[in-house]
Amino acid sequence: MQLAHVSIEQLSVSAINMRHSKRAPDISDILPSVRARGVLVPLLIRPNGSPDTFEIVAGRRRYFAAKTVADERGEADPLPCAIMEDGDDADALEASLIENIARLDPDEVSQWETFTRLIKEGRAVADIAATFGLTEPQVKRVLALGDLLPKIREAYRREEIDTETVRHLTMASKVQQKDWLTLFADPNQHAPRGWQLKQWLFGGQSISTKVALFPIENYGGLIVSDLFGEESYFADADLFWQKQNEAIAAKRDAYLEAGWAEVVVLEPGQYFHAWDYEKTPKKKGGKVVVTVSQRGEVECHEGYLSRKEARRARAGGEAGEAAETPAKPSRPELSGPMQNYVDLHRHAAVRTALLDHASVALRLMVAHAIAGSPLWTVRVEDQRAANAAIAESVAASSAEAAFAAKRREVLALLGSIDEDGTVAGGHGDDFSLASVFARLLALSDDDVLRVLALVMAETLCAGSAIVEALGNHLGLDMRGYWQPDDAFFELLRDKEIANRLLADVGGSHVAEGNSSEKVKTQKKIIRDFLSGENGRQKVDGWLPRWLAFPASGYTDRGGFRTADQWAKVQPLFVSE
Repeated sequence: MQLAHVSIEQLSVSAINMRHSKRAPDISDILPSVRARGVLVPLLIRPNGSPDTFEIVAGRRRYFAAKTVADERGEADPLPCAIMEDGDDADALEASLIENIARLDPDEVSQWETFTRLIKEGRAVADIAATFGLTEPQVKRVLALGDLLPKIREAYRREEIDTETVRHLTMASKVQQKDWLTLFADPNQHAPRGWQLKQWLFGGQSISTKVALFPIENYGGLIVSDLFGEESYFADADLFWQKQNEAIAAKRDAYLEAGWAEVVVLEPGQYFHAWDYEKTPKKKGGKVVVTVSQRGEVECHEGYLSRKEARRARAGGEAGEAAETPAKPSRPELSGPMQNYVDLHRHAAVRTALLDHASVALRLMVAHAIAGSPLWTVRVEDQRAANAAIAESVAASSAEAAFAAKRREVLALLGSIDEDGTVAGGHGDDFSLASVFARLLALSDDDVLRVLALVMAETLCAGSAIVEALGNHLGLDMRGYWQPDDAFFELLRDKEIANRLLADVGGSHVAEGNSSEKVKTQKKIIRDFLSGENGRQKVDGWLPRWLAFPASGYTDRGGFRTADQWAKVQPLFVSE
């Protein structure tokens, strides 16, 4: 690294920095020191394409503190900086994480996101461990979070799941994880955690007939069904494994006959970690890896090589090419300024030509929103809930179910193998962006618009004025998407509001007659009207004013942000 003092005007925060997209940092603890002595610890920076400008990879808080002091004094001193090698994203990511761990450990999901990007850029587990002062098992435990379904990872990030439970879930198959998520989301069920989860995964359970690769009629033992006849199990585990292993052997032979170079069948209970492999097509020597869980589930992962095998294959190919082609010159063909000259002229021509190709521009914009770029950072709305009950209520809604189904359709259009992931929210590498763009060019306009609508929906900010504007413009009727549930009534604790809701449902005379009753009693009466129980006439299709479009309140007390948001933008959409 080259050490130099750089003017503050030449610096900006890099997208590689872990906290790039978050709000301005808290600098109160370091500001007095920066005022008194300036910035002492060098910022880590790298060139960003222009010879006179740099982006900050690590040192964001020092940068903001220096800017604050500069604004106070009307002048800014150059900042001490360590200039990293141009284009070394892997080093940039490591430097950012090192500094953040030294100051404040990020959560493990953030570490996983960064480690995964480093693996994709060619870093080995041992390299990452040495860089961050960790053991290899520690790095592997973080990388193992990639084996979790996205919803489990996000629950762990929100601290709704403890560390021990997550450790066990990383050893579960996708089917087991989905089963566990179903229990976790159901308030009437108990999702096993800790040691109970380990028992649930690995011991004491029966083997379901759903996991059999062989025809059930070929099994000669007893099959036991549950009381409802919806689930059935093999009573003889030894006989099951005999039949299952025969079926796995037949499946292996079928793959080999289909032209796969090799089929690797892992021992039961041995796990397939995608981060330790690279996707490799059949024609380039890709293998099939077959995993078998302790519960008998079989998963086939087609087209993979271990990272070591993939590196060896690439090295062999490069060696063959080197023997046929002359050695490259030691100096680059273009100097830095000449490359900049070429880049800017090509950019000017391409963007001008793009103006006459609206259909291509639409696809390119959608690709940027999905994959990101150095200039585009698009984040998916994480629907962060205040508590588990709210999260479960939203997850169980018909709106979320319909959205998930349409998201799977769009992922299929884009050729994604992860049907549980999001569409938007990429990290901006060039290959991913070009891959998505190429895929969109092959789709019809109607399909591209479906993808665009899904991306926009994923990145629609919850609680914002634009949600109110959109819902009112579309004439949305929330009755088709919402039903009163336990979470709604649990959050209703204001006596005056409860009485207003009772008037909404049962009429003013009922509300007046029960105005002195406790909140709990009034809520019970509301529930009776909605269900038609205890002599109350059933009320269908009730919708609180809070959830209607447009939204309104029940009192003049204020403090209802949704109504305030609509009032702010209503003149833009409704004529006088």
